[in-house]
Amino acid sequence: MTTSTGASWAAEALASARPGVFWTDREVPFSSGAELMEIGRADLAIIGGGFTGLWAALLATERDPGRTIVVLEAGAVADGASGRNGGFVADSLCHGLAHGSAIWPDELPKLLELGRQNMAELEAVIMAEGIDAGFRRSGKTTMATAEHQVGELAAMAKLLAEHGEEAELLDGAAVRADVDSPTYLAGLRIRSGYGLVDPARLAWGLAELAQSRGVRIVEGARVTDLETIDTGVRVAVGDQAITADRVVVATNAFPAPLKRVRHFIVPFYDYVLMTEPLSDDQWAAIGWEERQGLTDAGNFFHYYRPTDDGRILWGGYDAVYHFGSRVDPSLEQHEASHRTLAEHFFETFPQLEGLRFSHRWGGAIDSTSRYTPVFGTAFDGRVAYAVGYTGLGVASTRFGAAVALDLLDGLRTDRTSLSMVRRKPMPFPPEPLRWLAVRITQSQLARQDRNEGKATLWLRLLDRLGVGFTS
Repeated sequence: MTTSTGASWAAEALASARPGVFWTDREVPFSSGAELMEIGRADLAIIGGGFTGLWAALLATERDPGRTIVVLEAGAVADGASGRNGGFVADSLCHGLAHGSAIWPDELPKLLELGRQNMAELEAVIMAEGIDAGFRRSGKTTMATAEHQVGELAAMAKLLAEHGEEAELLDGAAVRADVDSPTYLAGLRIRSGYGLVDPARLAWGLAELAQSRGVRIVEGARVTDLETIDTGVRVAVGDQAITADRVVVATNAFPAPLKRVRHFIVPFYDYVLMTEPLSDDQWAAIGWEERQGLTDAGNFFHYYRPTDDGRILWGGYDAVYHFGSRVDPSLEQHEASHRTLAEHFFETFPQLEGLRFSHRWGGAIDSTSRYTPVFGTAFDGRVAYAVGYTGLGVASTRFGAAVALDLLDGLRTDRTSLSMVRRKPMPFPPEPLRWLAVRITQSQLARQDRNEGKATLWLRLLDRLGVGFTS
């Protein structure tokens, strides 16, 4: 995407943007109140208070209401990826239909069934418990902004139809009648399988629900070590510790206290802008009557969506890896990425000239080499982990939490029988090879975008190894 149109407006639009997360820049309706010193022992300790950890806590209370459960969160609930993402909810467990069909064609029907069930159960909890998170099944539209992407969308429309999804291929005129941008050449309107949510309000709502069921949530409790002892697992939090019979590691992009997990995860920083509320005239200028989520179809893609108060969230495109898999609050602002996003925004919607951004932020996404989660156990089955959702975890974290509990309980279920669970992705090499592999792959993906979607030799090799990005 060129940036000539948007460049003249980007700096002005960014000038007053607050360097912080829109979703969490408001009064927090949740308070943990629990203190680590009050807890000596628990039946289940969960490391990480994001979506995976909160769902694990809730599902554990359903399986055994008498179990004592503690969630240990290094920061605050919704501080991490769970409160920083775009709020897209998808029923896919395998990073999209195309990706799943390429890697696990024989298991795809089961993956689709379990994913749809997971989404339905997530929605049921939100509705039954009255969690005010703005959840709605909106579907999404993927936009072609280059000629070769038109054919790719047609192929995807056929694949979706074969698997029972409700999707419609729109030509340029039809898609621009829905959402008006001079960059759109075609669109794929998918009405099933996708929704939108306020992610922070969802996380806070899940935390409140967990607390109402007796779960203790301790914020500011960074776990530094795990150790097996005669009475269970010693969970160290600085110079303090608790003992737990079982442990779930749900740290996602952040360094896990279980070192073996780190071999499978690389953190990428993703950047986001939020606009000020649009006027009625501005909304009329772009249409977007159904207010669905939107993405474009490149390897380096944007994702964008409206909010309940009439703003547009605009994110994606860059995926920045820092040497040594570094994760640090200082990386949450990235001037070059935010400037590029702003330029791309005004190139997509030039009719919104003069609109300003209110917030800008970034957050770490945890990816595996397979772009799908990695699961496993350690310490003779006393510890289970579920990490690596690669930016598609708002819904699938619930599934991952259920897998982790199945593994802890030694259960063979439809979930644990999946190849995705039984077989681990290829681990990443150590530095500096890790950094080099990431840089080469990113450069080749960018080259593919520029070269009419033709895969390079490197990308074809990755596909053969089962680690290609095919979604």
